[in-house]
Amino acid sequence: MEVHVVKRNMNSQASKRVYTELPVWIVEDHHDVVRHIYRAIASKHFPMKNIKMVHLDSHPDLLIPVNMPADTVFDKEALLSELSIENWIMPMVYAGHVSHVMWLHPYWAQQIKEGEHSMCVGRDSSTTTIRVTSTDDYFLSDGLYVPQDQLENPKPLRLSVIQVNPVEQEHGRGKESVEREHGRGEESVQHSTKRPRKQGSGAEAACAGGSEAGSSSSTCNDRLQPPGGSRTSGSVEQNGEKPQAHSPQCGQDEAGSTAKVIASLRSAVEQDDPYILDIDLDFFSCKNPFKEMYTQEEYTLLQNLYSFQKPSENADEEELSDCVERRVRQLEDLETAFADMVEDDGEETLNRWAANPGMKSVTRLVQSLRNRMESPDYEMVHQAGLTCDYSELPHHVSSEDEIRRLIQAVCLILRALPKPTLVTMSRSSLDEYCPTDQVDSIQEGVLAILESLYGSLAVHREFTATDGSPATSS
Repeated sequence: MEVHVVKRNMNSQASKRVYTELPVWIVEDHHDVVRHIYRAIASKHFPMKNIKMVHLDSHPDLLIPVNMPADTVFDKEALLSELSIENWIMPMVYAGHVSHVMWLHPYWAQQIKEGEHSMCVGRDSSTTTIRVTSTDDYFLSDGLYVPQDQLENPKPLRLSVIQVNPVEQEHGRGKESVEREHGRGEESVQHSTKRPRKQGSGAEAACAGGSEAGSSSSTCNDRLQPPGGSRTSGSVEQNGEKPQAHSPQCGQDEAGSTAKVIASLRSAVEQDDPYILDIDLDFFSCKNPFKEMYTQEEYTLLQNLYSFQKPSENADEEELSDCVERRVRQLEDLETAFADMVEDDGEETLNRWAANPGMKSVTRLVQSLRNRMESPDYEMVHQAGLTCDYSELPHHVSSEDEIRRLIQAVCLILRALPKPTLVTMSRSSLDEYCPTDQVDSIQEGVLAILESLYGSLAVHREFTATDGSPATSS
């Protein structure tokens, strides 16, 4: 599998090995990809530091194990035992391996402000845990911010937050026109079409600039559809949501357009850069499983209990530190309260915690849970609450057509980039972030475009299939 070919690494000036076939590691839980990234570093397919990651996901996954000592990152097995689906990237940043994350997100995921972010990730001198200097609400609401002078061994992180919209179909534009716009020469076209198109997938047709809509139509590759449907169907509600915007015209530099996404990535990923292509399949269709786990009233009560009081827009360092300290105390109190109820689910325990400032609604929440469940899982209640801070978890179950057009958009974007060194893929289906009835077809579609772009793949399936049997590798 691993090739003999040796090149000079432009980043580290150290020798780098190259895989004969592009490895694609498919796991169920997203943090399980870290083991495969570390193997690629150890085998010198990646340099030890300054690795770039193109991360397609409905979630940033940029939180930090709150109480994990920072030095844990230097003990691989200890680190792997501490990671979870929402916090697996930042420890690699602090370890020095990853320095630039490009988070490509669908339009329904808005957890971090769009654009370029620069921050330091280091060891908090007061707690010895990993913390960041970013003041974005995403980090503040988890109590992860500290001032720069409080960080030891700081590592710089560049974070690019880039929206991707589904491709919109357009009539009257041919394949040759599309190829010219995206800088694809004859050789590229031949490569992307060398494998016969799978019936119904549309993936290879998207890469070749073709269309399944019939001989009279083609794909307008720089027109991507924003929330609210296409320009011609902008008044139609989608998934129960009213339209928010109209589709940009071809060639406009709109958020989510092919031109804007590709320009952002090309400015960051150079031809010889080794980089990780990381894909969570919930990028294409995403659920908030807690919304199905709890009633609307219970979910509203959780939002009230865990609400985050933001600092003012131009807050100084003192106000930011006070905000974080207040938030940490709030979350610690809530964690302790629900831990107490695991030990003793009696009225005395409940009333004691409900008497605390800001926790009055815990009584209604617990009573509602007791009415529906014989034995409420209070640890899970706390985990659900942690997602109800300044914004809700993304929830958007895509139609088959929207999934297809998102896969086309991803194909067009990846086609403009150099070949990745490693592909990691998370299914996120057992916890239902990616709908279980869609995950297999999404995975097949993504693998089809990867093969059409990069040729033969070394696919490693490390998950249990939907029928309960172990998935086989190819």
